[in-house]
Amino acid sequence: MTRARPRARHVFARLAAAGILAVAAGCTGGAPADAKKPGTLRILAGSELSDLAPILREATKATGVSVKLDYAGTLDGVQQVLGGTAGGRHDAIWFSSNRYLTLRPDGQSRLGPSVKIMSSPVVLGLRASTAHRLGWDRTRPSWAAIAAAASAGKFTYGMTDPASSNSGFSALVGVAAALSGTGAALDGPTIDRVAPQLKGFFTAQRLTAGSSGWLSDTYARDPSRVDGLVNYESVLLGLNAARRLPEPLTVVYPSDGVVTADYPLTLLSSASSGAGDAFRRLTGYLRRADVQRKIMTQTHRRPADPDVRPGAEFAAQPPELPFPARADAVDALIDAFFNRLRRPARTVYVLDVSGSMEGARLASLKTALTALTGADSTLAGRFQRFHDREEVTLLPFSTRPGSPATYVLPPSRPEAELARIRGFAQSLTAGGATAIYDSLEQAFSVAVRPAGGEADRFTSIVLMSDGESNKGASADSFRAWYAGQPPQLKRIPVFTVLFGESAIGQMTTLAQLTQGRTFDARTQSLSVVFKEIRGYQ
Repeated sequence: MTRARPRARHVFARLAAAGILAVAAGCTGGAPADAKKPGTLRILAGSELSDLAPILREATKATGVSVKLDYAGTLDGVQQVLGGTAGGRHDAIWFSSNRYLTLRPDGQSRLGPSVKIMSSPVVLGLRASTAHRLGWDRTRPSWAAIAAAASAGKFTYGMTDPASSNSGFSALVGVAAALSGTGAALDGPTIDRVAPQLKGFFTAQRLTAGSSGWLSDTYARDPSRVDGLVNYESVLLGLNAARRLPEPLTVVYPSDGVVTADYPLTLLSSASSGAGDAFRRLTGYLRRADVQRKIMTQTHRRPADPDVRPGAEFAAQPPELPFPARADAVDALIDAFFNRLRRPARTVYVLDVSGSMEGARLASLKTALTALTGADSTLAGRFQRFHDREEVTLLPFSTRPGSPATYVLPPSRPEAELARIRGFAQSLTAGGATAIYDSLEQAFSVAVRPAGGEADRFTSIVLMSDGESNKGASADSFRAWYAGQPPQLKRIPVFTVLFGESAIGQMTTLAQLTQGRTFDARTQSLSVVFKEIRGYQ
């Protein structure tokens, strides 16, 4: 294995912006002389709030409160609050909603004062020509009509993973609630009753992601992949305002309602009195009318202050759909989504087992893979394990690619197949050099080959390596090979994982070439990163 060159500062900055590393959204110095008493507010937040960085820097200058944002996914954030780790590291949370958290045992007791800062409904955005063809630029369709059109193949869309991102979570809850037609909160029997319609709706989903930002960026790079997105209204309006698309999106507001993100900035009950003072100063500033208008203009979210008139880009607020009243109903809905309703995934894990992986690194890899077979009993772990109907291929490599081992989980009772994956992971041994590009070529050949009687899957490749490629094909020869491949192959993203002394340049270039993303397992555990990647599969 070749030792890596010094780490590039710009890579850390890019990864931080993607929500993998903790970032400081606030300014750390230079407060004016008349600012109030300085303080720091540490906030666990949803990654979509990175666009508030300029406003939070201005808040620091005005109030003296330095805001530090650490990002987490939907269920991971809930787990951190319930488990107490959030209270040990943070003073407050700022997610798009607290609804699910307050349904969990002890959830409400972990929370202190809460102030809603802005809002954004989760809606459907379709390219203008598609919306016009369907007549949805003239009338508001119901979710039942949208689901019927999706099932009939009249449009396709991208949506985020409900276990990783609140936009996908809200969309799942909203569509299910609307299709139930009862006007009441969802329960288990209702979910079973509307499952056929839900499955029809999700047949049109052709693009998935772990974050709203990555989803919109991926769509903007290649709008031909799908006809539109299910996402926050703010994301859709932002894409149009940025003029990043060859054809603008028509925002479709379902007539029977939506689930709206209301972004409550919430002090944790464990926060100190000093943090409480900083919280009051910050929320007071963010609710000022001039700041509310600035948030609206810069982030395309609706103002929380009812005295601030929404801009012309905002349509009338759709009705609010009921949120489930029980945590077990939400859990049942998420379980059904992954195991019965959505398209199953196909993932090829390309795993470095070269000599440098010997010892603790190989043990870390085995632990990370084992966690995905159901060994992780946390809330997030429950929904981030390998799902029913999923196809998983493990392709270890060193001097040359190893033999790929493919497992297809059955539609029910997957325990035996999960045990086989665990057994394969535990049998891995280290030794040899590092042939990254030869192994990637083989991974692509596996990924495009139909298996298990079902070729229509969310397909991706995960590449984990702790070093630089030093055997087999070169970067240039791989790029030439890739350029000659068909479009079907080129739409398979490669999610690269930095580990040990990874060659940052090689790994980031591969992710960019394949429209994937780079994850950093040098500053956090490989298990955490593998779970995060699950949102993109």
